[in-house]
Amino acid sequence: MSDLEKSFRELSKTENVFLFVPNLIGYARIFLALLSFWFMPTNYSVAAWCYIISGLLDAVDGHAARLLGQSSKFGAMLDMLTDRCATMCLLTTLSTFYPSFMFLFQLSMTIDISCHWLHLHTSLLQGSTSHKFVDPTGNYWMRLYYTDRKVLFGMCAGNELFYAMLYLSYFTTGPLYLFYILAVITFPVAVAKSGIALLQGYLAANNLVGVDTKERMAAMEKEHGEKDE
Repeated sequence: MSDLEKSFRELSKTENVFLFVPNLIGYARIFLALLSFWFMPTNYSVAAWCYIISGLLDAVDGHAARLLGQSSKFGAMLDMLTDRCATMCLLTTLSTFYPSFMFLFQLSMTIDISCHWLHLHTSLLQGSTSHKFVDPTGNYWMRLYYTDRKVLFGMCAGNELFYAMLYLSYFTTGPLYLFYILAVITFPVAVAKSGIALLQGYLAANNLVGVDTKERMAAMEKEHGEKDE
């Protein structure tokens, strides 16, 4: 057995959440994303490859977590924040490249970050083990989005591909105008992804109000019980 295999086996047995294999992959994603941000204004080739690899590793860390039994709330938070920040930084770059569309990019960032954060925070308050857990009796579209891996991957990949093609199109059209064509094809996916995020935020807001209502009712019952005594 090689030293690398021994090290991997040790890491897969550790109870230190910071050293879980999927979280180590997450740190690599962050490093690649930072490299991508640095090169975005000047070297589209390096920036694009770093961004793409970081995005692909998003699927790898999820498989590693399930395979090794190393799913964690920290890992889920790290994964979500890396995704949101990566998209946000790409959109800020696009805002400088296409200033006439700055408001739309700002709107996309606002919807993406606020709705995902509200959903994640509400999930934790409700005691869910994962922000991807969906009530089987709940909203059909959210259930489809989170339970069908093909739909989830297609929506996320299509959304990222749309913005990536806008980025690359600023520098080059690609072979046979490929970057332009892909941008047009994936545009509806990006719009649908924002729609899903809005629905996600709306449902999370309702659930959060439900948590508030339960807590207030519990406090009132406790207060009445103390008065009766």
